[in-house]
Amino acid sequence: MPSKAVKYNAGLLTEENVKKHVLPEYNLENADIHQIKFKDTDKQRAVYKVEYRQSTYCLKKMYFSKANLLFVYSAIEWLFLNNINVPEILSTKTNGRFVVYEDMLFILTPWVEGEKCNYDNIEHILSSTENLAKMHNVTVGFEPIAGSELRRNCSNLETSINKHFEHMLLCSNMAYKYGDKFSNLFLNHFEENFMLAKISLELCCGLDNDKLSEALCHLDYVNKNIIFDDFQKIWVIDFDKCSMDYCVHDISYFLRRMLKRDNTMWDFEIAVNCLNSYENMRELNLEEYRYILSYLSFPQKFWKISRDYYNNIKKCNHNSFYTILQSAVERDKEQMDFVLRFKKYIENKFNTFLS
Repeated sequence: MPSKAVKYNAGLLTEENVKKHVLPEYNLENADIHQIKFKDTDKQRAVYKVEYRQSTYCLKKMYFSKANLLFVYSAIEWLFLNNINVPEILSTKTNGRFVVYEDMLFILTPWVEGEKCNYDNIEHILSSTENLAKMHNVTVGFEPIAGSELRRNCSNLETSINKHFEHMLLCSNMAYKYGDKFSNLFLNHFEENFMLAKISLELCCGLDNDKLSEALCHLDYVNKNIIFDDFQKIWVIDFDKCSMDYCVHDISYFLRRMLKRDNTMWDFEIAVNCLNSYENMRELNLEEYRYILSYLSFPQKFWKISRDYYNNIKKCNHNSFYTILQSAVERDKEQMDFVLRFKKYIENKFNTFLS
């Protein structure tokens, strides 16, 4: 199998083809199959709902190598054996872990019925953060099976933030150069976002990575991948991005996705309650709080939109980018207020001063 993602002929992934060539490997040749997701990108993926008699399954076409799939398989098995609710990868009729069809890899799991995590439901949010702490607790010593890709991220936050910070400065130069509608909006809000980026960079400068706990991290722990069943049990799905990483990377990603929404926009109380819920299961130290604050301080959307705009300025839809930026900058004040309040909270919690 190739080590990099390969894009295959989309015709191979029709329901008819998959039913004919993949489902028989699970003794499901007489099942009903419906494609519910298809992304024909470089990381080509497809998801099917398979129904047979009284059972429903999820069939996924993976976009990475066998070695990477074995890592994901190992992660799911480890969590399953440690009483975390995950859909176990089912064996083929020959006890294989996956099916190979035209060099493509397919896995089958039970279909998880339920409601995705509702960010407007505080019980869902708190239960999700507590569950994340449980996942981190049971995977500190995780080891994948032989033949797996050894996925380990643990990237340096300071390096990443510094790179983004410098790119924001380059974008400001481009804005002065072009002076179009997008650029004027960018410059009108540059000072607030520059200050957020500066706070983020100062916080992660000299961050002691040795004090950041590592475990198996989901790295896409967002509401669509957190399912509450009819009994309000939490199930976690889609481990495609999982890797050994800093636990606070998982937490920070979850918080940022939730806090940028209109209904929970930079809500300090919700963020603190989430962290308290996580700490009911797993304590966080000062360096980990600094990481979280630095991660949440950086104006991610402002940076990303401006980067993409100036990288594609000659061929992009200028009006669409303007509208997206306009939506992003409406949250500047709320984000700054959140950052300053959260910073004060951390200083009081640890009786220290954050520069």
